[in-house]
Parts: sequence; structure tokens; C-alpha cells
Amino acid sequence: MPAGRYAPSPSGDLHLGNLRTAILAWLYARHSDRTFLLRIEDLDRVRSGAEAQQVADLAAIGLTWDAEPVRQSERIHLYEDALTALGGAGGKDALDSGLIYECYCSRKDIAEATSAPHLAPHDAAPSAPHPPAEATAPTGPGGAAPLLLPPGSYPGTCRNLTESERERRRAERPAALRINAARAAGLPDGQAPVHRITDRLNGTVEAAVDDFVLRRNDGAYAYNLAVVVDDLAQGVDQVVRGDDLLSSTPRQDWLARLLAERTSRPAPETEYVHVPLVLNAAGQRLAKRDGAVTLADLAALPASSAHGDQGSDDGWSPERVRDLLLDSLGLPAGPLDRALTRFDPDAVPGSPWTPPLPPPQTPVDPAGTPEEKIRFHR
Repeated sequence: MPAGRYAPSPSGDLHLGNLRTAILAWLYARHSDRTFLLRIEDLDRVRSGAEAQQVADLAAIGLTWDAEPVRQSERIHLYEDALTALGGAGGKDALDSGLIYECYCSRKDIAEATSAPHLAPHDAAPSAPHPPAEATAPTGPGGAAPLLLPPGSYPGTCRNLTESERERRRAERPAALRINAARAAGLPDGQAPVHRITDRLNGTVEAAVDDFVLRRNDGAYAYNLAVVVDDLAQGVDQVVRGDDLLSSTPRQDWLARLLAERTSRPAPETEYVHVPLVLNAAGQRLAKRDGAVTLADLAALPASSAHGDQGSDDGWSPERVRDLLLDSLGLPAGPLDRALTRFDPDAVPGSPWTPPLPPPQTPVDPAGTPEEKIRFHR
């Protein structure tokens, strides 16, 4: 059954930006009669108790889901199977096929190497200048300004090491595993495929696919692999998330199609919706350092700090926070089912939102209470 999903990482409490995106993911799924799933992306950066708190917060603002949440940490076998599939039929080891190779580079190595020219995407001239990451000129095959790999992309340092070189490097540093994008796309070595996706809010997005990491050198599976494998396995064909992940989407969609081909599945036709972020007053992505931006922190504030209904003693209840988030989307206050009746998937605000947070709180005693982390910006 077609499905949408929300997939938080349990690294801490969800803030207003996370909760707003979760509401949008729920609205898009319900509006299109899709199943709505909750997935816990806990491959790394897990904080004790965070998963339970996140699930409770999502329920508190009215989200419902149609199956028990799944955890990536319990799905390692699926990622192992994906690596095997990329190695070829019959369980052949992935490294033997040449679609996956060992990489021993550190972040510093890559940063230094990327000061040299990048690999050219398919049909792009290798000597063409690098456009900035935000360039919007026509790109890709047939375009007037062929798109090259953006700054920071992997330059292929370890792609063609000999076995003796790999043995020497293994003794120095554990290996990560990378996809050989050119070989997977049937292109000559030194070129990179260009992949295009269509986003409901952002239109066509096209990017070159570099040799990105599938498994890190600490043995953990990379986000770009795990999220693709999970979406394929769960039947997710609608991805609603923050637009900070838009630039990663072409490579993920490319990998999804490659895995579908290697496992004899139909190519996925995914609807992508990358929604604007919630920002602080300085125009930066909202974070815990911006003060009381979680349900727990807001609930700890005095009732007088809650804007809205004058004279209300509810304070920052989950319902009030939900209504604030719905208002930012131009939707009526109240239960999410009511907002769903007014939801227009093509009328979602296209600009980032900055919440009207209360004024700064002043510690009332030398011991530092209320907690110093409770700070706000208008």
C-alpha cells in the first residue's frame, strides 16, 4: 500500500521545526489516502530516552500512525542485503563486482583533494568551471551549463587502488564502502551520472551523483543507503521532509532505482515534498540553543508567557503549540482532522517560518533557575 512517513533521529527532543514538518508529513499522507508510518532512524547519535519522548510528543500534538514504529537498528539485515544486491546476482560479494569499493580517506583527505578539479558528470566537459552549489542555470545532459559535482563531493581517490595498495591502507585505517556511480550507470571511469527528480514545492532538481558512502568506516550504514532501503521495503512513495535535505534527494532517488533494478522490483515513483525550515530570529535553522523550542521546555514556562488567548491559564500546552504550528501553515486551530479538511497540498507556505517566541526569561535566583537554556529571540 502506498505510504508516507515521518522518520526522526532520536538524538534529542523534537523542536518546533521537527514538529511542524511531522504535521505536514501527516497532512500530505492523509490527504492522499496513504498509510502513514513512523520510523526511528537510530543508526547513530542516539540519546537515552529520546525515542520515547519523541513518540510521546508526536502523539501529544495529535499525530497518528498506522503501524508500530520501526527502528533502523533492527533492520541491519536489510542494509546487508542491499550491499549484496549491489554486488550482483547469486550472493556474489559486493566488492567483487566493482560497484562498491573500499575507501580509506579521512575528511581532511577529501577536503584537500577537492581543491583539485572534480569528476565531470556524463556529457559534461571535464574542463568546465565549477558552478556554485546554488547555481540555477540549465544543467545536465543537453543543458547550456553542464552541472559538475559540487564542492565537497568525493573525487574518487580510492576508486582504482590495486589490491596491494588496499592491503597497505587497511593496516592504517578501517575502510568505508562507496558506490562506484560511474560503473553502476554504465559510464566510463571519470564521469558521473546526472539524475533529475521533481519536487512538489521546488520543481525540478538535478544533480550529479558522486561516489557516496554506503557504509562508514566504523561499520555503521550510511543514511543515504538506509533511508533508501527502508523506503523501498516499507512501500514509501511519498517523502515529506525539510528542504535542507533537497540536495541529497537526486542521489537517493538514483540509488533507489538502481536497487530496484538489481532486485527485480518496479522502479519507484516517489513524490517528493521538501518543505521550508523553521528559523530563529537571526535567520538560522532552529535548534535547542535557541531556547524553549520543545514541548517540554515550553510547558515549563509560566502561563503568562503564552501568547494568544488573553486570560487563558493553559500556558504552553501541546494543544496550544499544535495550534501555533497550524496557524503558521494557514490552517485552523484544533484537532488535526479539522485542519485536514482545509489542507491544500499546493498552498503550503514557500518561505521559512520564525515562531513568535516569548521574551527572555530572567533567572530568579543565583542557582540559575529557571534553567539558563531558556532564552528566546523575538
